Amino acid sequence: MISEDQRRQTADSSIDWSKVQRVLVVRLRSIGDTVLSTSSLIALKRFLPDTRIDILLEDWVAPVLDGFDSVDNVLKVGKSFPERLRTARRVRRNGYDVVFNLHGGTTGTFFTFASGTPHRVGYSHYQYGFLYNHLLTSASDFWRREHTHSAEQQLALLGFVGVPVDDRPKSRLVVTESSTVSLWRKFNAHSQSREDAKNLCYEPGVVANQVGTAGVGGWPGLGDYALLHPAAAFATKQWAAGNFARVAEHLHELGIKTLAVAARNERSVLESLEQESTVPVITFDDLTLPEITALASRAKLFVGNDSGIAHIAAAVGTPSVVIFGSSNRNHWRPWTDAPSEMVFEPFPCQPCAGYECKEFGEPKCILSVRPQDVFDSIERVLRQKSGT
Repeated sequence: MISEDQRRQTADSSIDWSKVQRVLVVRLRSIGDTVLSTSSLIALKRFLPDTRIDILLEDWVAPVLDGFDSVDNVLKVGKSFPERLRTARRVRRNGYDVVFNLHGGTTGTFFTFASGTPHRVGYSHYQYGFLYNHLLTSASDFWRREHTHSAEQQLALLGFVGVPVDDRPKSRLVVTESSTVSLWRKFNAHSQSREDAKNLCYEPGVVANQVGTAGVGGWPGLGDYALLHPAAAFATKQWAAGNFARVAEHLHELGIKTLAVAARNERSVLESLEQESTVPVITFDDLTLPEITALASRAKLFVGNDSGIAHIAAAVGTPSVVIFGSSNRNHWRPWTDAPSEMVFEPFPCQPCAGYECKEFGEPKCILSVRPQDVFDSIERVLRQKSGT
């Protein structure tokens, strides 16, 4: 626990929160970044229950916060200049009192300054830092330790200006009824077109209130299943599809079915997984982010690469085993109270940017992870979940 004297060294108490009526959080970029922002949104809404709290997200990732109850409005922005200009005008019209930019990119800074907000909060290392009037030196200075998680870095900006964050809320997502129903329809369509999927789906006509919309523990007629995500943004983060096939086979031995998801442009990874596995693996490349959230929430276990999907699984309380290569494990580990483990082979060059392996010519970090180590983590996490 950080002492009050230490906290005062980094605190900025110039915001009169009793007069704040509208707050904007700017969190552009990826799925994982968006999921981890929920910790800050939870802290803000808890501190300011009667204040309007909005978040600005890129349009493609915004659905991940469908139904999330700690934010009042999700503002979406596209990639084109006209779209961004229209969004900037809307942000300015909304008349926010405080804006937090949780990522220091130039686009985020553009929206932060364009808001015309009296209080603009960011980090001192942000580009164009002179456009902010509340600047924190670093998350390490705030938390008084060297290594900090992405969620903690975002929370530090809130704590810096007086929002209580010492309990560091874990990430959380909501499973909506509409996503559950639409997912069920895709299951039905899949079972009609794929013979090996028939034993994974229920009879047609099950209504939404029978399926349910919350909690972990499977769906009627489906049984225990694990959710795999074998894709990743870079080769340095992507464990081989053949290794995931071995995971599916191990799960089969444990009596757990395997479902796998990836994006449409990652279909080849799913095909390789299906072809290399000696047991059935049901794959989907057409699920929306809310549908993936619903699917993850019912899984007995998640196994996958470090990715946004891993953070979705963590945010719905699904036990997880996450395989790391080049990524910063301190920064991107599952931010959850659910049982979880990271599997990795340590190298002195970790972490790195991940675009390519400059040390060995091939990403030995991810290539060196052994299936047996993943099997061992799976069994430990399952035992932890069951309390044995």
